[in-house]
Amino acid sequence: MIVSGENRLYGDLAPWYHLLSHPSEHAAEADYYGAVIRELAPGAATLLELGSGGGNNASYLKQAYTCTLSDVSDAMIAISREINPECDHIHADMRTLRLGQAFDVVFVHDAIEYMLTEVDLRAAIETVAAHLAPGGIALITPDAVSETFEPGTDCGGNDGDDGRSLRYLEWTTDRDPGDCVFEVEFAMLLREPDAGLRVEYDHHTFGVFPRATWRRLFHDAGLVEVPHGIPDPYEGQHVVFALRKSIERLQTADLT
Repeated sequence: MIVSGENRLYGDLAPWYHLLSHPSEHAAEADYYGAVIRELAPGAATLLELGSGGGNNASYLKQAYTCTLSDVSDAMIAISREINPECDHIHADMRTLRLGQAFDVVFVHDAIEYMLTEVDLRAAIETVAAHLAPGGIALITPDAVSETFEPGTDCGGNDGDDGRSLRYLEWTTDRDPGDCVFEVEFAMLLREPDAGLRVEYDHHTFGVFPRATWRRLFHDAGLVEVPHGIPDPYEGQHVVFALRKSIERLQTADLT
């Protein structure tokens, strides 16, 4: 039986998430992000991740930083807690979260792509700015901007220690290149011990915006891009924005 739905990987299918995206598959990526942070904020000690999902990147970044992880899905928080029990977890929407606390690092992985409108994206970027300490670094890493987006397919999956297995086909399409959204569809084969094979379907809608839009929203939030010298082993597979609070924003904060 095929069950249709939207974002089921963060709901009823969340217990299968780490077989679709296993933490081990993020080791090299997290190492790259850690290297960028060490270069740009060598004294950083605290990290806030917005849209932390299953906690895959955090399972590595927590080795160097005290991590606070936020996500809008209780189901994803639950599976993140299984691999990151020492991290604080907060149920929150990245558009509205306000902790009243500043962090040395604010990290937003591809969950930023669930911002489907410029209004949503602005709100998420303002959340980043609101939680970034002076001298700290923000990393925002969407899979693509409008200039780099390409439709395509992917596949994969993993076998679990509990006898479960998952294999998936991922199909990325853009039905209307004139708008700011694209779609990703998953067909998944799930196998459990002593149970038959079943097929599940999931659908996700993502936002994609031009670089000029990102940069305008960064400017409006008082954030500036900063260069770094770390070679990106995933160049072309994602976009990495490294940001600090602008001098003007810091001066304004000093006056208030």
